[in-house]
Amino acid sequence: MALAFNSSLTTLSSELEWLDHMIEYRFTDYFKQSNNKTAPVAPDLTSDDSYYACTIKELQIDDIGRLLIMIALAPHIRPAVFDIFFTKNAQFDRVYAEFGGIKGEKHSGFVPTAETASFIIAGNDLETRFKIQKCFDENNTLYRNNILALGFTNDHEPIWSGELIISKEFLTHVTLNEAFKPRYSPTFPAQRLATRLDWDDAVFDKNVKQEIQHIQSWIRHEYTILESWKLDKYLKKGYRVLFYGPPGTGKSMTAAILGKSNDMDVYRVDLSAMVSKYIGETEKNLSRLFDMAENKRWILFFDEADALFGRRVSSQSSNDMFANQQVAYLLQRVEEFNGVVILASNFKDNIDEAFLRRFQSVVYFPKPDSSLRLSLWKKYFATFDLSKANLERIANDYEVSGGNIINILRYCSITSAERNSNQIDEQDIIRGVKKELLKEGVTL
Repeated sequence: MALAFNSSLTTLSSELEWLDHMIEYRFTDYFKQSNNKTAPVAPDLTSDDSYYACTIKELQIDDIGRLLIMIALAPHIRPAVFDIFFTKNAQFDRVYAEFGGIKGEKHSGFVPTAETASFIIAGNDLETRFKIQKCFDENNTLYRNNILALGFTNDHEPIWSGELIISKEFLTHVTLNEAFKPRYSPTFPAQRLATRLDWDDAVFDKNVKQEIQHIQSWIRHEYTILESWKLDKYLKKGYRVLFYGPPGTGKSMTAAILGKSNDMDVYRVDLSAMVSKYIGETEKNLSRLFDMAENKRWILFFDEADALFGRRVSSQSSNDMFANQQVAYLLQRVEEFNGVVILASNFKDNIDEAFLRRFQSVVYFPKPDSSLRLSLWKKYFATFDLSKANLERIANDYEVSGGNIINILRYCSITSAERNSNQIDEQDIIRGVKKELLKEGVTL
């Protein structure tokens, strides 16, 4: 679903007014102050082209769903709507159980729960209450489109005790009229990977080019393949790729350009923050990540993926069984994910075979040969005067990667700037090469 971010502020004001009248109606009915009122009617969205209205119409969300959305939204945009729920039961000197709700750690207002929603929408009508319960099912439109979720409760407590959670994505869409770009946080340990480079800036061998083109083709034609040609009963959504090869050969750069060229956000997952020594925590972290990424045009990029996607072991020690459990869970989530997942590793043999069998593409990024190295030297050093440098000889003599050449470019540009000159000598480049090789334990 790709909808224009037309302002939703006027529409939200009308929806909040409807919610306010609905709360007033329910309290009047609950405390038997009047028997003459009827439930307020939902605002007409037929000719409304705001993002909120278009979402409601596109997904065919009914009035119950609309009220659930507004109940979850209200604490973020008009928290005073729920102040009346602080009313105490004078007989027991406590809040009414029917009102539900919790108090946030920092939020001083009333945080509505599913019980709150049931009170507002259903009152004592059990049939409507159970309709509301179906809205929290993972197959419901609100959940599948990452609009609304229900907070967790303890196993022995009613599900109605869970708070209503509006997704940050939907909140950003309807309030700021822009796409949601999550920031790195403990609950989302991934950083957006952006680049100023394009495909013209990359130099690949023929095999890598073909594999990348194949991935591009899937991204561009997935809808046709799965929906128009009705192959979705045989083929799963999404695409799973392994990039492997020595450091500095362009794996991260390729992932970034792949996202940029297809208007997809690329998120590099921080595996050090994702993996926990505590049982079950890694799975929870992974679940949050994949839930947030679901149904978005995202590429999840797992760099140095060996840490999490490594081979399972047959040992029966508790630590190994714990690690195997994590890999099994990850395999399930990767296979079910409907977006693009790219794993990057230095060695293919480090990745569990169960993942490899489920990858659509396995792409080897070799160190460039002399002809590719020459192309890289010429491309990256094109703005300098190289009359005193023989790039062809340098390309033949020194086996360095594209990442190495980028670092050498930085070294040489600093040296050139110190001389206040646009000229780079061959000796400047060779000194830069020696610095790079020394990092890898190689001396010339």
